[in-house]
Amino acid sequence: MTKHSVKIVTLTALIGLAFVFGSCRKNLLDQAPTTELAATDFWKTEADATTALMGAYAAVRPCFDRDYYFDGQAEYSRVRGTSTTSGNLRLGDAYNGGNYSPSGYGASFDKMFRYLYGGVDRANYVIDNVVAKMLPTASSSSLPGLETVVGEAKLLRALCYFRLITMWGDVQYISHVVNDNGEVITLPRMPIAQVKDSILADLTYAINKLPVKASLGRASKPAALALRGKVQLYWACWNRFGWPELDTFTPRASAADSAYKAAASDFKSVIADFGLTLYKNGDPGEIDDLGKCDKLPNYYYLFTPKANGDPEMLLVFTHGGTGTSQGEELMRDFAGRSHEGSQCWTSPRYEIADRYQLITTGDFAPKLIQMNPTVPATGNVARTTPNSAVNPASYANRDYRMKASIQWDYETSIGLASLASTGYCPFIYQTWAGRVTIGGVTYTTYNTDGCNSGYVYRKFVRNYPGQGRSDGDFAWPVIRLADVYLMYAEATNAVNGPQPDAIALVNTIRRRAALPALAASKTADATSFFNAIEQERIIELLAEGHRSFDLRRWRALERVWGPPGSTGVRRQDTWGANTDGPYYQNASQLTYQQNYIFRIPPAERDRNPNLTQNLPWR
Repeated sequence: MTKHSVKIVTLTALIGLAFVFGSCRKNLLDQAPTTELAATDFWKTEADATTALMGAYAAVRPCFDRDYYFDGQAEYSRVRGTSTTSGNLRLGDAYNGGNYSPSGYGASFDKMFRYLYGGVDRANYVIDNVVAKMLPTASSSSLPGLETVVGEAKLLRALCYFRLITMWGDVQYISHVVNDNGEVITLPRMPIAQVKDSILADLTYAINKLPVKASLGRASKPAALALRGKVQLYWACWNRFGWPELDTFTPRASAADSAYKAAASDFKSVIADFGLTLYKNGDPGEIDDLGKCDKLPNYYYLFTPKANGDPEMLLVFTHGGTGTSQGEELMRDFAGRSHEGSQCWTSPRYEIADRYQLITTGDFAPKLIQMNPTVPATGNVARTTPNSAVNPASYANRDYRMKASIQWDYETSIGLASLASTGYCPFIYQTWAGRVTIGGVTYTTYNTDGCNSGYVYRKFVRNYPGQGRSDGDFAWPVIRLADVYLMYAEATNAVNGPQPDAIALVNTIRRRAALPALAASKTADATSFFNAIEQERIIELLAEGHRSFDLRRWRALERVWGPPGSTGVRRQDTWGANTDGPYYQNASQLTYQQNYIFRIPPAERDRNPNLTQNLPWR
C-alpha cells in the first residue's frame, strides 16, 4: 500500500475507460492508442485500484469540504449565498445554488442530491471492479492492500449515504455500478432504517480492513469507527426526538437507547485505543495582547496547513494548493477584500460573541452592550463604556478560541495582496479601507463587503503570503477528535447522565481554550450537562458545518427561532442596528416542517414515477 499522502486528480479518462476496437487487419491503423488505456489492461495491480480510488475521493470531496455554508441555517454564522468558484475544477458545485438562510432552505439542494449520488457511483465503481476482477486472484501479499481499497471505497459510499439520509430521510439505495438508466429509473426510496443498516455494514467492513494509521487524506480505522459512531448517534436522536416530517419512520425509545450505547462504544474506542490526542496535546498555546496578532492560540493553527496530518484530524479531504486547480477556497469565503481580494461569503453574527466565556470564571460574561461609536452625543463613550461591543477592552480574558476564531474592532490580521503581505490590517466595523492611526502608526482598515454584524472571521483565514484566495492546501476536517469527545459525552449522558470520563473529555477541550473545568452546577444532571456539551459544540465547531445538523437532529429549531406564529428573530450588529430578519416571523408549522427535511428534487421525480416526495413538500 502506498505510503504517500493522497493527491486527488481529475480522472474522467479513468472512470470512462476507453475500449479499443479494431478490425483484424495488421496495419498501423490497428494499433492501440498510446494515450488511452484499454479496459482489459486496467484493474491488474494494486496501483490501478488505488488510482481508481483517488477518483472516488475526488468525486466525494466537493460534497463535504464546504460544509460551513450549512451553518447559515443556524444562528451564529451569516452566509450570503455560495461563492462561484474561480476556475477551480473541483469546488463548489454541490453547494452552489442552495438556500442557506435560516428559514426556507429545504427546497434548493438538487445539486447536492445529484453530486452525492455521483460519489456513490464512483465508490461503487471501485468496489465492484476490485471485488470482481482483483480479489479472486489476488496474491497473499496484495490482498490486504486491495481489501483496504475496498474498505476506503465503502467508507466513502457510507459517508455519501449518511449525508443523503440526514437531509432527505428515505432515499434510493444503489449498491452497484449503474450501466443503464433502466436499472434505476423505477427504483423506489428505501426506508431509512434499511439504508442505515447498509451504511453500518459498509463501515464495519472498513473498520475491519483499514489500517490504524493512514497517509494524509486516506481513511483509517479510527475514522471509520468515528463515522459509525456518528451514524448511530444520529439514529439515536431521530428515535428519541422523532422525525415527524419523515412519515414513513416510527421512532422507538428502545432503538434510541441501543443506538446511543453503540455510538458511545465506537467513540470510546476512538478515544482510548489508538493513542490519539488533540492538536498540540490540547495545550492553549500563546495569545497576543488585544489588537495584536503575532501570537495566536493553537486553536487558530488547527485550521491552517500546520495541522495537516495531525492526529486530531480523523477524516479529512486534501487539497492541492497553488497551481493545481484543486485548492481550497477558505480564504475567499471567510476573508474580506484586504486578503487577496476575498469576498467574505460567510461571517460571524453578532450573537456569537456572548457565547465566549471568561477564562477567569469559566462562565459567561455580562452581555455586550450595543453602541454606535459615531453618534455625536456619545462622543468617545462607546469605545470606553464597560461591556460595550465596540470597546476592545470588553473582549479581554475570553476563551482563547474567541481571538482565534473572530475579529472585533481594533483586532488586526495580516493583509495580503498579489501573494505578498501588505502589513497589519485593523478591523474597524464600517470603516472599509479607511485610514486610521493607532499608536502613532497609520494603517488601512480591513475592507470587506460581506460583514454586517461588527465581526469577521479569523478562523480559516491564512496569515502568511504566497497563496491566492483559491489556492489553499488545508486538509478540510469532516470529523475531528474534539467532535468525537463531545459526541461521546452526548451519547453517554443521554443514557446514564453525566459520567466522570465524559466530563473529563469536555474539560480537556476547555483546557485548550484556557478555560477552567466545568463548575459542579454544569454537570449536576443530564440537562445541565447537555447544555454544557451544546455550549462547547457551538464554540469548538464554529463554522465547520455542524450546527444546523445538530439543531435538526435535536428538534431545536423552535427553541432557537421561537415557535410557529411568533414574532420572529432579528439579527443586529455591534452598533445596535437591525441587519437581517426577522427570521421565522409569523412562520407556519409547515415552514418549520420544511426546514427539518429537504425536498426530493422535482426533476428526479419527473424521471422516476416511483420516487415519492417528503411529507411537507407534497
